[in-house]
Amino acid sequence: MSKTLIRGAKVLGDRALDVLIDGETVAAVGTGLDADGARVVEADGQILLPGLVDLHTHLREPGREDSETVLTGTRAAASGGYTAVHAMANTFPVADTAGVVEQVWRLGRESGHCDVQPVGAVTVGLEGKQLAELGAMHESAASVRVFSDDGKCVDDAVIMRRALEYVKAFDGVIAQHAQEPRLTEGAQMNEGTVSAELGLGGWPAVAEESIIARDVLLAAHVGSRLHVCHLSTAGSVEIVRWAKSKGWNVTAEVTPHHLLLTDELVRSYDPVYKVNPPLRTEADVRALREALADGTIDCVATDHAPHPHEDKDCEWGAAAMGMVGLETALSVVQHTMVETGLLDWAGVADRMSFRPAAIGRLAGQGRPVSAGEPANLTLVDPAYRGTVDSAGFASRSRNTPYQGRELPGRVTHTFLRGRATVMDGKLV
Repeated sequence: MSKTLIRGAKVLGDRALDVLIDGETVAAVGTGLDADGARVVEADGQILLPGLVDLHTHLREPGREDSETVLTGTRAAASGGYTAVHAMANTFPVADTAGVVEQVWRLGRESGHCDVQPVGAVTVGLEGKQLAELGAMHESAASVRVFSDDGKCVDDAVIMRRALEYVKAFDGVIAQHAQEPRLTEGAQMNEGTVSAELGLGGWPAVAEESIIARDVLLAAHVGSRLHVCHLSTAGSVEIVRWAKSKGWNVTAEVTPHHLLLTDELVRSYDPVYKVNPPLRTEADVRALREALADGTIDCVATDHAPHPHEDKDCEWGAAAMGMVGLETALSVVQHTMVETGLLDWAGVADRMSFRPAAIGRLAGQGRPVSAGEPANLTLVDPAYRGTVDSAGFASRSRNTPYQGRELPGRVTHTFLRGRATVMDGKLV
C-alpha cells in the first residue's frame, strides 16, 4: 500500500495532526486529511518523531555473526524506532578498506529495515600505527564520512593530527574513543570508592578526559571536525563545554546506559554491567543529563554492543565489555530526560535524529516532519509501561542491563521512506 494516513499523532509532542504518507514522501501534514485509499494508523495520544539515527552501532558483520548480523542488527534498530545507524569499524576483517565498508553498506541495503552507514577505521587494523584508506573509503559506494577506531583509542597525537587533517578535504569527522591506554591497563570498572571496595582495577576519569582535552586542541589547531564517542564523566563535559565556547567544531555523544546506570551496580559482579567506558558515579550521571539537556552533549548514541551468551555468562574478569541498546534506547531517554523534565519530545527529536544525522551528514535522515520530506518516521506510545524481556529482542544477543526493569514508552510504528518496518509494535 503506497499511502498511509497517521491520524491524530502529536508531532514532536506538540499538537495533534494528521500526516499523510504517499510513496516514500510525507505528502501532507494537517487536520482532517483525506484517507481515501490509504491505510489508516490511529495514533491518538502517540508521539510522532522523525526516524531515529544512531551514530554508534556495532553490527559485528563481517566476522562475528555469532553476536549480530547486519540483518538482525537492523531489525533491532527498526524495533527501537531507528531508520539509520552508523556501523562501527571493529569487525573481522576491520572496516579499513573500501571493499569492507562497501560490503557492510550493501548488506544494509539488502536488509531493508534501516539505512546502514558504515564507519571507517582511522588506522589500519585499528592498530594506531598507520592511517587507513580514508579517501578511498569516502570515494567508495558507501561514501564514508565518519571514521573511528572505536574499541581502541587513537592515542598517538601525530596520527590523530594527520587523520583530522586528511578528512577536512571531504568534510569528514574523526570519532574518538577517548581512553589513554597506559592509564587503563587492567581496568575493570570505574576508579573510585566502589572499585577500591571490590578490589577491581580502576578506569580513572582522567584517562578519558586527558584524551578529549588533547583532541579538542588538535581539532582546533587544524580546523577539523572532532566527535567524542560515549562521553561518560563530568570532567569530560566541562572540557567539551569549554571547546564549544571557543567556537571549535567539536561534538559529543552520550549512551543511554550512562544516563541511567552507575558503578554501584557492579557490586553484583554481574558482567552485564561491564562496559567501556565503565559505568560512572551518580554525580557523573547528573552532569551527563544536564549536558544533554543544555546541548553541550549533542546526541544520544546507543553503542549497541552485542555479545554471545558465553562471552557474558562468565566471571567478571573474563567477560566481554558491552551492552545491547537499540531496542531500549528511546525508553531510557524518556525515563531519564523526558519524565524528569530535562527534555521535551522536540528535544528528543533533536538529540536522537536531527543532530546525529547532521554530524554524520546523512542525506534524507533527521528531517522535519513536513510535506515534501522523506517519510522516515517513528511513532511512540509514551503512556506504555512494560518490563524489559530480552527473549523478545530482535537482536541476536541478549546482554541488556535492563532485563526485568520496568521502562516507559513503546515504539508502535517505524517507517523507512514510507514503508512500514514496524507495525503495531511488531516487525514487518
